Amino acid sequence: MHFDNQRIIPAVRSMKDFDELLNRDFTYMILLETHLAQLPSIMRAAKVRNKKILLHADLVQGLKHDEAATQFLCQMIKPAGLISTHSTVIATAKKHGLLGIQRIFLIDSHSLETSYRVLKSSQPDYIEVLPGVLTDVIREISFGTRIPVLAGGFIRTEAEIVSILESGATAVTTSHRDLWGLSLSINRES
Repeated sequence: MHFDNQRIIPAVRSMKDFDELLNRDFTYMILLETHLAQLPSIMRAAKVRNKKILLHADLVQGLKHDEAATQFLCQMIKPAGLISTHSTVIATAKKHGLLGIQRIFLIDSHSLETSYRVLKSSQPDYIEVLPGVLTDVIREISFGTRIPVLAGGFIRTEAEIVSILESGATAVTTSHRDLWGLSLSINRES
């Protein structure tokens, strides 16, 4: 199953949040806005607690967003997966056996069409759609690509999470600490 059936994937922006999640009942978490020098100790701490890190490669301070940097992350840091807006990062992650999560930002129908072209070339394992509250678009992307969708951005309530998951998203990504502890029962549409 996707992400061990984890329907909410916490996205951490600080070491305080990371430390808190080490003691919570989550397998997967997303690491945002980190520094290259912090990654080895973060990965060691996660491994000890059997946590799987999905690393946002574009937000690692101290690294370029090129193939060499991605190879370094894959070979030396070894997260469970990489998230990026760059299709080359996704392709390299997949070559190294990591999950490749293509992040797309949707602001209008043109950005959606551009995203479809990127997705066709990158063939990610997952798509992260931002903003995640666009349930009709999530339904369209999920059905049209047959690639599992994660939804993030501007998600503020439990009702929004339920609606997003019912629209076909596999999981919701959120940095809102208040939403991390929700226990959800979702009726998925087929």
